[in-house]
Amino acid sequence: MIDLARLRQAFPDRHILHFDSLDSTQRAAAGCAPGTIVLADRQLAGLGRQGHTWHSAPGAGIYCSLVLPPSPVLTLALGLATVEAIAQATGIQCDLRWPNDLMLDNRKAAGILVQLVNGQAIAGIGINVNQTEFPNDLDREAISLRQHAGREFAREDILFALFPAIDSLTGEDPETVLRLFTHASSYVAGRRVTVDQPGGVITGTTAGLDPAGFLIVRQDDGTDTLILAGGVRAAGS
Repeated sequence: MIDLARLRQAFPDRHILHFDSLDSTQRAAAGCAPGTIVLADRQLAGLGRQGHTWHSAPGAGIYCSLVLPPSPVLTLALGLATVEAIAQATGIQCDLRWPNDLMLDNRKAAGILVQLVNGQAIAGIGINVNQTEFPNDLDREAISLRQHAGREFAREDILFALFPAIDSLTGEDPETVLRLFTHASSYVAGRRVTVDQPGGVITGTTAGLDPAGFLIVRQDDGTDTLILAGGVRAAGS
């Protein structure tokens, strides 16, 4: 169990809601006051990107949503904050797959989902912390920090590092966030990728981020394509 009293004592200015079980922290956070944090030990219908679900095993991961003011490149800033928090709390360094996945051993360890609701950004963060297995359809795609390191981690230690990191990174100007993300991610430049697009799958080499934070993929014919949403995979994976 997350030590909720310790967490609230560490962040007295935060309104922290905790649920043993919830359909989705994203849905619970919608309509809450700015600055609210919603945590659940289990999600029955956790939300992932593009309508997918987020596997939320009871008591094994961090399932968290925060109500934040909308800002440019917010998803990228939250990814950076999550990488920083995991590194600080566990010593594990994750890679960032544009725009919203944290990767370990070429599998997803955490994900970010930002939705705009009534003028507020509802920022969902899911981190696979102590899972020892995943459903068959996810086994090759997902990994937990415990599986990577071979030991358990206290989830609140990551949360203690996560909230200050979010405050810090979301306070940076967009240019700084783009520079930090480019430095932290092996996917932003020089990476051979395939990308699901409305017109089909394209293959090329990543060529950096544009000023709005979108990914540029240079196809083999030299054409640059601006990627506006996820679906990026390392070529051959």
